[in-house]
Amino acid sequence: MSLWTDRILRELPADLARFWIACDPDELLLDERILHCLRERGFEVLPFENSIAFRTEYEERYRAAWDRGVEGSAKALVLQLRGTDLNALPWDYVRDGRKVSLGLADLFPKLSYGVIRHIDSEHHEALFEAHSKHATQPLGEGATKDFILTHIFRISPDLLNLAEDFWHGLLRLHYRGSGLPPLLSDHVGSILADSPDLKDLPVARLLSSRSFTLRVLQDSWDRFLARHGVRSRRSTDTDQDGAHAFPIPFDRVIVDNMFLEGMLQPVDIDGSPSGLPAWAKVGLKSDANALGVLVAKGVKRIRAEMPGADSSHREWSDFAQRMGEIVYRFHHLSTQEATDVRKNVRALQYDADSRLAEWVFKRFADLPSLPVANGPVMLHHVPRYLALRREAGEERIALLVFDGLAMDQWFQIREHLASRLPGLTVEENACFAWLPTLTSVSRQALFSGLKPREFSDSIETTSKEPSLWARFWQENCLRESEIFYRKSLKRTTQLDELANDLSQPAIQVAGIVVDMIDEIVHGATLGKRGITGQIAEWCGSGFVERLFFLLAEHGYHIYLTADHGNVEVEGIGRLGQGVIAELQGERVRAYRSEALAASVPEDIDAFRLDLPGLPPDFLPLYAGTRGAFIPKGNPIVAHGGMSVEELIVPFVKVSLEDEDQ
Repeated sequence: MSLWTDRILRELPADLARFWIACDPDELLLDERILHCLRERGFEVLPFENSIAFRTEYEERYRAAWDRGVEGSAKALVLQLRGTDLNALPWDYVRDGRKVSLGLADLFPKLSYGVIRHIDSEHHEALFEAHSKHATQPLGEGATKDFILTHIFRISPDLLNLAEDFWHGLLRLHYRGSGLPPLLSDHVGSILADSPDLKDLPVARLLSSRSFTLRVLQDSWDRFLARHGVRSRRSTDTDQDGAHAFPIPFDRVIVDNMFLEGMLQPVDIDGSPSGLPAWAKVGLKSDANALGVLVAKGVKRIRAEMPGADSSHREWSDFAQRMGEIVYRFHHLSTQEATDVRKNVRALQYDADSRLAEWVFKRFADLPSLPVANGPVMLHHVPRYLALRREAGEERIALLVFDGLAMDQWFQIREHLASRLPGLTVEENACFAWLPTLTSVSRQALFSGLKPREFSDSIETTSKEPSLWARFWQENCLRESEIFYRKSLKRTTQLDELANDLSQPAIQVAGIVVDMIDEIVHGATLGKRGITGQIAEWCGSGFVERLFFLLAEHGYHIYLTADHGNVEVEGIGRLGQGVIAELQGERVRAYRSEALAASVPEDIDAFRLDLPGLPPDFLPLYAGTRGAFIPKGNPIVAHGGMSVEELIVPFVKVSLEDEDQ
């Protein structure tokens, strides 16, 4: 146990009380490591967000059992209050609960609270250790910023004043997935403002925004190719936007890593690349051999860096994105190139799914309670995150839900968009679907902002999605006329009507379901490789870029996600017992009684996982690794289970900076 975890848990000694109230304005308890350690001690943490929802869960899962003299769902429950005002709580909670207070100012007394409150919780553990070892006296705001840059982000601004050092430091920073908070990036930018090598660079924006950095890299890659006599087909548009292209010192190591991780996208070119260094040809779509080598290297590399049962949700999210890039590029190889690496790709997928299953059993139950301010961790967090974005000034928001879109398929769509929309900027993250990964479970959670146990009466259907979406936003101060919902969108012929609806000035939030991917998946006969070809044809219709363009044209901030992904599986045998309504999700069966759930034949490779966020009478049974409840040996592309490709989906903000194009 780390010093940080031990310090937090010291405030909550075991067996001292059953019901606790934690005044936690900085949401320290909603840290994945803290939640896991508390769960191991028999504690559960339940954020107080809605009085009625909290009381329902408290009475049903905890207090009723305690009154009968049994343990119930947990030995102790911690009500996590985001603030210090106990008057916000019902009087009986205040009367019965044991109070405790937690705050960053108390835990980091030698650092400026105005700075450390901007630091993501994933850095608290390392910061606490650095504070204990190296903070010898109280530090002001500027000194605190330098302290955090040095000990957490491993950046010394004074060592970045040369162009080559700056670019290498910037790429290392974003490769680790840890862009600087704006407060720190502005600080570094002010220090480097007088550096002759960097005076024309938007230093602060590059350090804080991964999406902007990726756009700069892509445009600068075109400039690099041009210097070697190679012209990309998108370079004309890039030349019109010279502010996004800079003379970056690309080299073999940087290029291999960036194309492997998806930071750079290969480009189409005109003419012969004879003047281009051999190591740079991996950045050309025309060089299939280089792409095959890149996939093989990528499989080997990320397999060696695969997360495990004790990893954080963020490590699994990052891994899912990296694996999605590999799977996407694998599906675009020629038949011969794909044959050469198929065995290793399949081994990567099986190993990843096996490890993820171990992690899910150990840690997944902690995810629903994690904070959403820096981005949703699970799909039911998405509406609350969008509400925060509206408070931050994004008045019009569109949520695009691509039903059934796996991570690798998003990367295919992203590359298509990048080739058609030169002003495209994407901020890519990942999000966990609900288990089971069925539309009626996960998509309802996404549109309602609720856990599945809170919409148990409609868990087998999606018919209540429009009303659940409307109810969430009405509870967040919007009128019915300001809320829009549309599903079954898939063809260009539908876009004129959609444009007319979205142009209405009253609309503030739009929820839109695009279900072409799910339709393709359920009709697939040639596996995910065949699905890749069908998605390419669909993208070629112009639907996707037109959809994004019309949303941007009408002033919407665009967010894209999926309710679940999809995976190639093989039949393990049919089951004939009770099954929920969505029959196409062949990876899971859900029973309404323990007797039925226990009646599964012993020779079927299946397992149970009962999550606290599901209704108590909704008992899922999952097919084993890459298996499906269909005749043995039959292949199918399906969803419902907990593979990496089903469970971890894209959550992306899409911007079109050059809308006039």
